[in-house]
Amino acid sequence: MLDHLAKKWGPKFGADKIVGGVTFEQAVPLIEGLNRQGLQVTVDHLGEFVHSESEARKRCQECLGTIRTIYENGLGSELSLKLTSLGLDISEELVAENMQRIMEEAQKYNVVVTIDMEDSSRCGRTLEIYKRLKKDYPNLGTVIQSYLYRSDEDLDDLNEYDPYLRLVKGAYKESGKVAFIEKEKVDANLKHLIKKNLLNGHYTAIASHDDAIIDFTKKLTEEHGIGKEKFEFQMLYGMRNQTQLDLVKQGYTVRVYLPYGDDWYGYFMRRLAERPANIAFAIKGIFSK
Repeated sequence: MLDHLAKKWGPKFGADKIVGGVTFEQAVPLIEGLNRQGLQVTVDHLGEFVHSESEARKRCQECLGTIRTIYENGLGSELSLKLTSLGLDISEELVAENMQRIMEEAQKYNVVVTIDMEDSSRCGRTLEIYKRLKKDYPNLGTVIQSYLYRSDEDLDDLNEYDPYLRLVKGAYKESGKVAFIEKEKVDANLKHLIKKNLLNGHYTAIASHDDAIIDFTKKLTEEHGIGKEKFEFQMLYGMRNQTQLDLVKQGYTVRVYLPYGDDWYGYFMRRLAERPANIAFAIKGIFSK
């Protein structure tokens, strides 16, 4: 049933609405258009859970080319990537080698790179790689998910690294042994993490389409005199478009997460399959202002 619906409606609600194209070249005009509207961007080449060394190296080359294209076209864009696409599940040596090459290129062209967070089984390894690289590459960020019990301690552990963090609720299906199941607790923890990271003085990306989280951040930063240059809001491409533009008009930095690649169908279906609530979230986000 879901497969049939996805094939019927996928191109409309997937490729046309939430994905920037099959190739990065196709995404470039979209990024330029978003930049003209005052929006910043971070791009993600779709495709995770790579299990061959040759494919991981190919993904690395894609990242290198994307970084150069961002620079050559003067795009207001960062790069987001997943470590499983670069060999995390194959070998530590392979993923370390690929990340080293990417960060050297990113530093050369002054492009910020964010390591996306994946499921909880890969969280610890992801953060260890982040910490090792952050010492040499200040233009590196990563993601903390508020639905994981461990996130508060992870935030404390990262404090000494002056981290650039994207704080999110989390989209993967996780066990109650490692994650909050109740939405209220996930939301409360996200607010807690936002407050802690901002008061620690670290640049923070608040990745949420939730008006309550956005309003909380506005009020918090106003009360504590935290300048708008110390944080940004992030939203998915195709979600809450008018809200994004309204925030820009209010003087806030807004960054659009723009995925691209030929794995758009898998990306869309995984997000729906991982958590049923994502179906309602996606439809609501597409049609909400």
